[in-house]
Amino acid sequence: MKEMKEILSEIVLLTNQIETEYPELYKFLEEQPMTIPAEDKPEIDRATMENYLMGLRALLEHYVEEHQFR
Repeated sequence: MKEMKEILSEIVLLTNQIETEYPELYKFLEEQPMTIPAEDKPEIDRATMENYLMGLRALLEHYVEEHQFR
């Protein structure tokens, strides 16, 4: 199981990749449900951050698949 530091590092790297290589996609990062908590004091633990990382990966993978030059 990954440590929180590793997960956060991967999130930063992936976010930077999206920002530099896919700037048109970057604006959608703020709209992910993970970034809009429904609770006053949401708990942010390793599982929450892993889910966020998986969501970022899925967002990027879907975008690349849909926008590949054919």
